[in-house]
Amino acid sequence: MILVTGGTGLVGAHLLYQLAKNDENIRAIYRSSKKIEAVKKVFYNEVNGQSLFDKITWFKADITDVPAMIPAFTDVKKVYHCAAFISFNPKDYRKMRKVNIHGTANIANLAIDAKVDKICFVGSIAAVGNSLYDGFITEESEWNSEDDNSGYSITKFGAEMEIWRASQEGVNVVIVNPGVILGSGFFKTGSGALFSNINSGLQYYTEGITGYVGVNDVVKCMVLLMNSTIKNERFILVSENNSYKEIFSLIAKYLGKKAPKIRVKKWQTAIFWRIALLISKFTKKDPLLTKYTAKSAHTISKYSSKKIKEALDFQFEEIETVIKKVCISYKNKDN
Repeated sequence: MILVTGGTGLVGAHLLYQLAKNDENIRAIYRSSKKIEAVKKVFYNEVNGQSLFDKITWFKADITDVPAMIPAFTDVKKVYHCAAFISFNPKDYRKMRKVNIHGTANIANLAIDAKVDKICFVGSIAAVGNSLYDGFITEESEWNSEDDNSGYSITKFGAEMEIWRASQEGVNVVIVNPGVILGSGFFKTGSGALFSNINSGLQYYTEGITGYVGVNDVVKCMVLLMNSTIKNERFILVSENNSYKEIFSLIAKYLGKKAPKIRVKKWQTAIFWRIALLISKFTKKDPLLTKYTAKSAHTISKYSSKKIKEALDFQFEEIETVIKKVCISYKNKDN
């Protein structure tokens, strides 16, 4: 039996499709039946989607609730831990610690008790250290707790420590650190909101650079790693390092919209995130921009996927091809 946490998220949904296609015996954790509808859309857009979706056994639980999670580990041999809470809003820090760190600690403890064979943990490039010499960031780049890290980065790094603890207790583990994940089916949150915003006429861009990867490549690497003899290793998953301008322009191109033309400078975002924070205190809504999203919008970070390419002889799909496919899905999302 394979257990998947976070099965109703972008990575989890596409992973479930891949596992179902491989005819695996799958149990997926969910918290809200409403979120399962988004997973259905991912499946139903694919060949034999409905029959594949019916192969999943859904299990209602919360990873922060240990008693509820204990039965989920019955007869489980492999765990894909995709569940996480993503936010760059400082007010969400406690919740992120609860879900990302303590929730992962629960998964690690339950996996140890159940004598699970292997765990695949979905980390993030946010939990990878910076390059010391202005080169490419690799798995060997050291995390610096003294840096001005976001709450999300801190909690994802803390989650990795819990997974490494499981490895010391006899559970084989692999960790993947994807870049910004692009994929279909989830267009209201995360990277999916980029497609919605650009479709609505977004005209602003910044010149920061970061790593991007297609969701299908992420899940393919996860499955290959879990089915391999590779253990107790972490891998950066990035297809290309692109500027925000390049990504926004490609999305606009394939959505048939005008590419963003107004470059926002660092000092402008520095002012705007402070104004957004002030407004949020009155409206009680999340700010449109935070200190850390403003910072990342101008940061130039380039990542190397050499390790995963060599370990699996893997070739990533080009980001332009990924974006083209996602844009087609976006256009058909209401059909």
